[in-house]
Amino acid sequence: METQNVLETGIGTKEVESLKAGTVKVIEVKVENVPAAKGDKVIFTVAHPDRPEPIQISSVRYMMHDAVKTSGTWIKMDEDNLLQKGSALTKLLSFNKVGTVKELVGKDIATELDVKGYLAFKAY
Repeated sequence: METQNVLETGIGTKEVESLKAGTVKVIEVKVENVPAAKGDKVIFTVAHPDRPEPIQISSVRYMMHDAVKTSGTWIKMDEDNLLQKGSALTKLLSFNKVGTVKELVGKDIATELDVKGYLAFKAY
């Protein structure tokens, strides 16, 4: 669509289709640098049962101080150059009983909607 046509286009009638929470299968994992946040994040490519093409998830919902918290799958390292214990990423690994991010490839992982309506891994 040409940019000028947008100025004369009306409002649509179809709601945006959002995916439902459920179990997804991890297909691929990769690290992506996020310059705005000045850090690296693990991006999970997953197969969702309601969508023929893969989607990406990069957040986790987990328990902290008796409340559910949502955080990105940021890579935080400790002084021994290991993944930081207690980070959202390590909470996801521990909950799924794996020791490394790559071990999640091929696993089925539960998801749920965060407060903004986006899918996040469930780790509690």
